[in-house]
Amino acid sequence: MRAMKIKIVLMELMHLAEVLAIEQDSFSDPWSEYAFKSEISANPHAAYFVALEDGKVVGYIGGWLIMDQLHITNLAVDRNYRQKGIAMDLLDRILEYSWQEGIREATLEVRVSNNSAINLYRKKGFVSAGCRPGYYLNNNEDALIMWKEMKGDVGKDDMDKLGSV
Repeated sequence: MRAMKIKIVLMELMHLAEVLAIEQDSFSDPWSEYAFKSEISANPHAAYFVALEDGKVVGYIGGWLIMDQLHITNLAVDRNYRQKGIAMDLLDRILEYSWQEGIREATLEVRVSNNSAINLYRKKGFVSAGCRPGYYLNNNEDALIMWKEMKGDVGKDDMDKLGSV
C-alpha cells in the first residue's frame, strides 16, 4: 500500500461538487452550494482550503479572519480518508495561514456530541470557553465554544508538507 500524498490548496469553485458531497455526508445540517460559493467568491474575510489526493478533494476547512481572530466555520474529511491525519493537516494549514495574516486567536463552535472533533481541537491547543445552548437549529443541540491563543506553532517543516498558497 502506497503512502498518501496530500496537498492542501485554496478552495476554488471547481472543488465545490466534491466539497458538497463531503459536507452532505458529514453533517446533519449541511451548508448549501450557495453558502460555499458566497464564502469563496464574495467574502473578503473568508479563507477556505481543500486537501487533495491525486486531484480528488478528500477534506476541507474554512474560516473567517476578522480583526485579530480566526473563526473556524467548517472542517470535514471524506469518510474514507478519516483517521489519517488529514483533519490535523487542514487545521494546521488554516492556523498557519491565519498567523501569517496577523491573526493571534482562533475560535470555533462544535457540537457537544462530536467527541472526535473536540479531541482534535484539544490536541491543537484549543480549550473549552463556554457553551451556546440550542445553537444547532436542526436538533437544538448545544455548541461547545473552543478558543486558542495562537503562538505560531506550525513550523516550516509542517508547511513544506502542506504546500503553499
